[in-house]
Amino acid sequence: MSLKDKAGQTLRSGMPRLDGTPLVVPVALTAAVLVAGFFDAVPENMIGGLAVIVGLGMLLGPLGNLLPVVSKVGGGALVCLMGPSILVYLGAFEENTLDAVTVLMKQANWLYFVISTLVVGSILGMSRKLMIGGLVRIFPPLIGGTAVAVAAGIGTAMAFGYDFHRALFYIVVPIIGGGIGEGVIPLSAAYAAALGGDPGDYVAELVPAAIIGNIVAIITAGALRKLGDRRPHLDGGGQLVKTPDPTLSTVPTESVAREPNYALGVLTITGLFVLATLLERVVHLPAPILVIILSVLCKLFDIFPASGEADARAVYAIISRHFIYPTMVGLGMLYLPLASVIGVLSPGYVFACAAVVLAMAATGFLVGRAIAMYPIDAALVTVCHSGLGGTGDVAILSASDRMNLMPFAQISTRIGGVSTVISAAWLIRVIP
Repeated sequence: MSLKDKAGQTLRSGMPRLDGTPLVVPVALTAAVLVAGFFDAVPENMIGGLAVIVGLGMLLGPLGNLLPVVSKVGGGALVCLMGPSILVYLGAFEENTLDAVTVLMKQANWLYFVISTLVVGSILGMSRKLMIGGLVRIFPPLIGGTAVAVAAGIGTAMAFGYDFHRALFYIVVPIIGGGIGEGVIPLSAAYAAALGGDPGDYVAELVPAAIIGNIVAIITAGALRKLGDRRPHLDGGGQLVKTPDPTLSTVPTESVAREPNYALGVLTITGLFVLATLLERVVHLPAPILVIILSVLCKLFDIFPASGEADARAVYAIISRHFIYPTMVGLGMLYLPLASVIGVLSPGYVFACAAVVLAMAATGFLVGRAIAMYPIDAALVTVCHSGLGGTGDVAILSASDRMNLMPFAQISTRIGGVSTVISAAWLIRVIP
């Protein structure tokens, strides 16, 4: 080897790397995409949207995991969510860039593809015994956590001078209502029907609490993950139910002697979601809930062979490993409007929102521990009820590195959110 070759190899080996690739490669490609936005050259389709969020996600995620304080309370998930949101608030992105991400996240519904992949892949990949045990036991911590969270939120808000009506309907309810689309929007329509006025005005009042609650939930999830690192006996690592049989796991132990058929895995995931969308017209349950039910039934009755389950799990592995941070970037750019939050910020408001989330997590921890669940995992699933719907589930589980809890998180969010919206729509008519 010549001296020139040795010098070049030494220079290359000294370069910062990201998963073995010189860091300059993703930095240069991401910079090129963002520069293209200044010239309206980012395609406003799936290709352009993926170019934006994948580049930023690859860079911001690892950065968040390296920051001294942030890495302990959400790390890459928090930075990927809040960083782009702040940049949008400051006007750092061109309209063309935002439009491309909007097409991907809202029109192509990338978020639902990610959630469906996590739900189907994790359910088909877990043992039947743990799946049934988790589904049965999730409700006590969820119900208990909700009751304590409502009391804690109202009590804290009233201690800071808010009246009961505002504390309940404008702080507590939007946090546990299931997100923006599934919670805040129907709540605004219900409030307008009961109290008069325009639903849009109520949206502006409800969104800040939902966003602040979601941010606190992400930070709480990061703290719970660190607690699990220090107290392993409290942490199931994505497994809800304690079992004396060490061979049972949420990760399949059987191996299939062939390369995964990723196309069949994608077809399994998307096919179940399309079937759930069709059934939604008949049973009037949200498609994300029906996807869980269909996946559970397929697992219980061995609808798919082991090879088919492995294919779905293989797609799950790719999405959960490589596309969560990019998805968080897209959510931060489009679903986290800081302008709405800044207008209502006050110590009392923030403390009240935090009380709802922390009470939810603490109750889930204690109830889960009492009924032979791993308390940290039970707390994480319970606290998903205080997140921004599917958006919040992805963020919370990403911050805690527990994406295989997605099926249980979706139950917590969807069923808990629907119950909250229905109850609030009735109560606001009878409570002055």
